[in-house]
Amino acid sequence: MSDQIPRLSAKEMPPALASFLRPRVQRLGYLGEFFQCTAHQPEALLSFLEFTEHLKHALPNNLIEIIALSVAVLMDNDYERVQHERLSLKLGFSEEWVREVLSRTADGPRILSQQEWVVQRLVISVAERGGRNTTPEFEAVTRAIGAAHAIAVLMLIGRYISHALIVNTLNLAPPPVPLSRENGL
Repeated sequence: MSDQIPRLSAKEMPPALASFLRPRVQRLGYLGEFFQCTAHQPEALLSFLEFTEHLKHALPNNLIEIIALSVAVLMDNDYERVQHERLSLKLGFSEEWVREVLSRTADGPRILSQQEWVVQRLVISVAERGGRNTTPEFEAVTRAIGAAHAIAVLMLIGRYISHALIVNTLNLAPPPVPLSRENGL
């Protein structure tokens, strides 16, 4: 964990940012270290959070969770993986569904729908190839969910990759008691 970046408390943050974060802190029960660090750039963090909210309104929960979990695994972002394992279960997705997303199965879906599977194929191809030579995967997603949703998927992939780069650079530890250990995922 990087000790060069002081962790800010909610009281040290500008009121607009602290207010925006309050529901998350109440839901999670703590102020995440990601927010404590990135709050040194409050306007950028607030824009990042608003960007995230807009994209979350553009896509159904199952696709959001597939993107978040897949990027987290691909980028070794345990911080986000733990959060989204918990959230996926809270949203009603089964442990088997979460396991299949985390496994990134290439042979075709067992539990995931075909639509979910093609979105995950795109996430994997974009992350692994830096967005290059991903036309077949992107076109499959566009056919499956339409142009507007396909663009939202691309933008959300970028959001989660950005989060992973920050978390990994700062060596932020995941929240305590990862779900994967609690429930054998």
